[in-house]
Amino acid sequence: MTTAQPGIAVEPFGDSAVMVKIPHADQSTRRAEIVRFRDRFLARRPCGVLDVVSGLESLLIEFDPLETAPQHVAYAARLLAELAPADDPARARAFHEFAIPVVFDDETGPDLASVAEEVGLAPAEVVEAIAGSTFTISLLGAAMAPMMDGLRVPRPVRRRAEPRTDVVPGAIMIAGTNAIIQPFPGPTGWRVVGRTPHTIVDISRPDPVSFGTGDIVRFVPVTRDEATALHGDFLLPVEVSA
Repeated sequence: MTTAQPGIAVEPFGDSAVMVKIPHADQSTRRAEIVRFRDRFLARRPCGVLDVVSGLESLLIEFDPLETAPQHVAYAARLLAELAPADDPARARAFHEFAIPVVFDDETGPDLASVAEEVGLAPAEVVEAIAGSTFTISLLGAAMAPMMDGLRVPRPVRRRAEPRTDVVPGAIMIAGTNAIIQPFPGPTGWRVVGRTPHTIVDISRPDPVSFGTGDIVRFVPVTRDEATALHGDFLLPVEVSA
């Protein structure tokens, strides 16, 4: 049974979780509002909540059934969803802009040619489309990887039929109308189209990442020599110098 309130819908998800969604017809509104709700929920995490798993258009809230109950978590979620904008911690954060240098070639972007064929463009035109897109960080995924939407290509890009087993850090990957940056080595089914020399996540720093949800990202094509000159520096917003 779905519990609907202004702005959100809360559904039981097994015995120890609830799923929160935004019942709105517009995709961009659903994605933006679920990010705002997640930030305000995390800022006031109710007792008994163990974890919050973000999706592009949903939020899975896991809780300890020995400490709380689904109706209590749902009630807290509805109260937080009804916060006035002035009380919303998600709106207090200043958004940043990033210009991320990327090398696009056959080695750094092994899926670039196949993506180009799929969407009916030349590889150079795909690079132009990526560089001409303005991305918004929708959520931080596994290992704090920034997941973004805003890719402007003729049609959504399919994922790989056979995932890659080991993608290097800094890989720029696309799927659907989304993009993501690989922070650490690992597998992926996303299409790898380029690589940034920047360090995206540094767990030795007090703040391991410099970006957050709502931040704006643009990818800037660079040569290999230009990328090498950056020495793998930690990624910072355009208005912040190292």
